[in-house]
Amino acid sequence: MLATIEYTVIAIVCLISAVVIQRIFVKERQRGTSKAAIQGIKWFGLAIFVWGLGALINILLISGLQWEATNRVIIYWGVLISLANSLFILLSLPSIEHGKKRGLVVRLVERFSTWEFIGVYAVVLGMIAFVFIATSYSNETISNNFIWLIDIPISVLVAVSLLFELNKAFTSRQMKFMYLPTFMLFALILVAVSHRIIPQDRMVQVIDQDFWALAGSITAISFKFLFILLFSILLYSWKFLSEKEQQQSVLQQISGDIDRLTTHNEQLSLANESHLDTIKNMKIEMQLLKEASKIELSLRQKEVLGNLAFLGTDASYTEVAEAMHISTDGFQTHIHQIKKMLNISGSEGKGQLIAFAKEHGLIKYATLGNTHKQDG
Repeated sequence: MLATIEYTVIAIVCLISAVVIQRIFVKERQRGTSKAAIQGIKWFGLAIFVWGLGALINILLISGLQWEATNRVIIYWGVLISLANSLFILLSLPSIEHGKKRGLVVRLVERFSTWEFIGVYAVVLGMIAFVFIATSYSNETISNNFIWLIDIPISVLVAVSLLFELNKAFTSRQMKFMYLPTFMLFALILVAVSHRIIPQDRMVQVIDQDFWALAGSITAISFKFLFILLFSILLYSWKFLSEKEQQQSVLQQISGDIDRLTTHNEQLSLANESHLDTIKNMKIEMQLLKEASKIELSLRQKEVLGNLAFLGTDASYTEVAEAMHISTDGFQTHIHQIKKMLNISGSEGKGQLIAFAKEHGLIKYATLGNTHKQDG
C-alpha cells in the first residue's frame, strides 16, 4: 500500500511537471531563443518525465499484475529508470549558466557531443548492468541491495555535480539563500541511496521495519519534489536574467542610436553655423559693394585712383605723386579721403584701391597715360 501511494504521488507530480517544462522548452524555441541556452530545459524535463514514467509502470505492475515491490523485474526497472534519469541530468548540467569554472564531470560531458556521450554511457553501463542481471536474476541468495550497486556510484556522482553546479549558478545570480535547499537535496539523495543499499534485514535490527519503509518513501518523494522546485527556481531566474540582458541589450542599442544621432545633429549644427557665417560674410561683402557703388568720387579722386591703377603696385605713393606733379602730402590726403569713403584699412589698402579702380573702370581717368603718349 505504501509503495502504491509513493509511486502514485511521484507519477502525478513528475508527469505534470515534465509536460509543463516541455511546453516551456517549445515556447522558448519558438521565440527564437538559442538552442544552447534552452537545452538544459529539455534534459531536465526528460529527467523528471523518466521518474514519472517509471512510477507509472510500477503502479501498473504492483496494482494491475499484483507484483510485490521487491520483485526482481521491478528492481531492474527501477535501476534502469534511475540510470536514465542520471543520464539526462548529466546532459543538462552544461546548460546551468554561471561565470565560474566548470566541474570535472561537466567538463567530461562537454568533451563529447550529445549522442556520443549517450552512446558511451549506454555501452559502459549496459555492460555492467548485463553482468549484474545475469548474476542475480536466478540467484536468490543475491539481495536486491546488491542489484542497486549498479546505480549507486552514478547517483552519488550526479548528486555531487548537481550540488556544485547549482550553488555556482545561484551564487552568480546573487541567490546564496538557495544554498540550504541545494544541500537539503544532496542530503535527501544520499538518504535515498542509503535506503537502497543498506540491507533491510540489517536495519530492522535497530529501526522499526514500517518506519524504515516510510522513511524511504518520504525521502524518495521529497527529493523529487525538491529537485523540481530547485529547477523551477533556476529556470525562472534564468528567464528573468535572460529578459534583463535582452532589455539591457536593447537599451544599449538605443543609447548607441541616440549618441549617433546626437553626433550627427552636432555636425549638422556646425555645418549650418558655417553656412550661416558664409552667408553673413557674403551679405556684408554685398552690402559693402552696394555702398561702394553708391560712393560719388570727385574727378580729382578718380584721377588719383586711375593713375594709381595705371602704375600698379610696384609704384609707391611718392612716385605716383611726382608723376602727377603734386606733393606727396597732397596725394596722401586724397588717398586717405578715398580709403575713408570706401571703408578700406590695413596694410593691404593700396591693393584694394587698385582693385577697386580696375573693377569700376577708373583707369580711364588716368592722366599719366595721356602724358606718356604726349611725351612719346
